[in-house]
Amino acid sequence: GEGLRDVFRQITRLNPRPGANFSDLNKAESYIVPDFFITNYSGQLELTLNSRNAPDLRISGEFRDMLKDFERGDKKDRKKKEAVLFMKQKIDAAKWFIEAIKQRQHTLTSVMGMIMEYQREFFLTGDETTLRPMILKDIAERTQLDISTVSRVANSKFVQTEFGTYRLKFFFSESLSTDSGEEVSTREVKKILSDLIADESKRKPLSDERITSLLQEKGYNIARRTVAKYRDELGILPSNLRKVY
Repeated sequence: GEGLRDVFRQITRLNPRPGANFSDLNKAESYIVPDFFITNYSGQLELTLNSRNAPDLRISGEFRDMLKDFERGDKKDRKKKEAVLFMKQKIDAAKWFIEAIKQRQHTLTSVMGMIMEYQREFFLTGDETTLRPMILKDIAERTQLDISTVSRVANSKFVQTEFGTYRLKFFFSESLSTDSGEEVSTREVKKILSDLIADESKRKPLSDERITSLLQEKGYNIARRTVAKYRDELGILPSNLRKVY
């Protein structure tokens, strides 16, 4: 009736997490749990999955023993036959689930392993300028996985290295050509751009035109509008707003 509708209306106005209004998020306590670890053993890179992504799953031995006992019993007992059928269904479901987890682990390891191989120099040095141009298609083709699968892994997973923890998406970038025709990662160009601005005079910051000239002097074929785009993507203000008087 109308009374019940009033109750529903009242409930929908309530906050299901009332305590949230009285708590502050402590950024020091919020941290990323990596999905992978990459360790450098004297130039040999080793990839491991976080144990949360590699649980040790197995079907209970007691469950299997119970099934054997039932099967050894009276085959004409209807209740025992139903119990045996029920247990077989559950064991099949468990086997399917374990296989699905193994397949997921294989997918994760394949993607991260190929990224590690592709960007080996970065994982050895931590130098962003060594990152090679790499797009989703490069990894998809090499792992024989669908691009959408690689994209989901890249956007949702993190890897811990000796240089920090990174989202896999960090390692993907388009390419830009140099005067010699060599393809370099746009991330490399962004790193150089960022370093140029970090070293600039704060009283006379570098304009986008000047940065373009400096990059071109280094051999990078880049337009001023592209420099402005990269600067925006890095969250760096235009030169007139960076000036300190």
